[in-house]
Amino acid sequence: MQHPRTSTTAPAPRTRPTRRAGRLATLAAAVTAVVGLTTLGGPAAHGADNPYERGPAPTESSIEALRGPYTVAETSVSRLAVTGFGGGTIYYPTSTADGTFGAVAVSPGYTGTQSSIAWLGPRLASQGFVVFTIDTLTTLDQPDSRGNQLLAALDYLTGSSSVRNRIDSSRLGVMGHSMGGGGSLEAAKTRPSLQAAIPLTPWNLDKTWSEIKTPTLIFGADGDTIAPVATHSEPFYTTLPSSLDRAYLELNAATHFTPNTSNTTIAKYSVSWLKRFIDNDTRYEQFLCPLPRPSLTIEEYRGNCPHTS
Repeated sequence: MQHPRTSTTAPAPRTRPTRRAGRLATLAAAVTAVVGLTTLGGPAAHGADNPYERGPAPTESSIEALRGPYTVAETSVSRLAVTGFGGGTIYYPTSTADGTFGAVAVSPGYTGTQSSIAWLGPRLASQGFVVFTIDTLTTLDQPDSRGNQLLAALDYLTGSSSVRNRIDSSRLGVMGHSMGGGGSLEAAKTRPSLQAAIPLTPWNLDKTWSEIKTPTLIFGADGDTIAPVATHSEPFYTTLPSSLDRAYLELNAATHFTPNTSNTTIAKYSVSWLKRFIDNDTRYEQFLCPLPRPSLTIEEYRGNCPHTS
């Protein structure tokens, strides 16, 4: 602060306006700072409340986009370098400015390889996740085995992978297609600390899942003849605990293999579910509640709103 000048010839009262001006300037600066903090933007202020929030405020177009705000790199993991699963590909945001990210392991289905679910890797990672699309030990592995392999993949990601320092090991999820989707239910049952599970047209001989404590979004397909929704996705959903944050999205004009190619509806609601429950990011609640209505791509959507996790 500039000190008021004094003079032996000037009367003392002349220093008062200067002090008053200084006080007013200080007050104005403080008010400006407060106003600035409240107008810097919602995401920054909200981010202070939620340390897991990543990326800018979402819009309909941003979650439907082929790529999100993060630049993505990938690294291959040989099956010879791991145990418990068949290796795979890790997709991750290149930026470290935001700190660590949540992580998701994704399993293919019966007779499938990671190439069948590879599109999910960069699409989800570009929204702010580390994503591991895996190969299984054999292409014929059943859902319980695939569930264990998803957990082994997450353990590798957080324990010894080259990107382990980019991951928050407390924020993990699983996804899978067909028997891999059934495997994601098995993984969630085995490890209730998981933050999210997303089975895609899942297949499993076990039809009841009352043990699951992980928020779960199940995708069914109205034209699925391999895992018909009436005997798979629907009973899987209805037997989840009613107190659980859960949802069932039945794809319209879709088949069992719809999740094997890039699909905007699957990506949009998967991103929203992962953000909402792995990142605790309530900015994405708007895309899940109120429940989405039937459309050209959605046959029906069921779930609980508002979410409580």
